[in-house]
Amino acid sequence: MNILAAIVSVIIFFAGILAFGYAEVFPGYEIFVFSAGIVLISLAVAIPIHVLKRIDG
Repeated sequence: MNILAAIVSVIIFFAGILAFGYAEVFPGYEIFVFSAGIVLISLAVAIPIHVLKRIDG
């Protein structure tokens, strides 16, 4: 379970980085794509810190 959560977190993290990079490709929606990148990276960090701590306990 921990390995699966770690893999999912890494995938979400890289998706957030891609959202940062591709934000300028969508004219008029840059702020939404960039904000989605921030949310994705925050979620990728929150999964191991908060969620897995409660599952393992």
